[in-house]
Amino acid sequence: MQTAINWPAIAADFIVLLHFAFVVFVLLGGVLLIWWRKLVWLHLPAVLWGVVIEFTGWICPLTPYENSLREQAGLEMYDGDFVMRYIMPVLYPEDLTRPVQIVLGLVVLIINIICYYYVFRIKK
Repeated sequence: MQTAINWPAIAADFIVLLHFAFVVFVLLGGVLLIWWRKLVWLHLPAVLWGVVIEFTGWICPLTPYENSLREQAGLEMYDGDFVMRYIMPVLYPEDLTRPVQIVLGLVVLIINIICYYYVFRIKK
């Protein structure tokens, strides 16, 4: 017997992976500027967006799309698959509070200030 592919669940997992990749890019993408400085035009707006999201407590637009797809897929709880078990807790920790969000925003800001300083002041 063949089982139907649950496309909304797959799409929701894809959004989580995309979201995770964006978070990693925001946090560590400044390092890529060492080799490809033109990436600044993509990275800098991403950093600003990430910092604003953390400082203001806004919800990333990807989150409602993911939630909608999970609902369409009939998913109530997160299963034990890779995405749910390892990526979701990083993006949405249970104990995420406003002070923790602000600290995360500061960490992103500091890491990227250091990267940009190195690339544009020291490395020239």
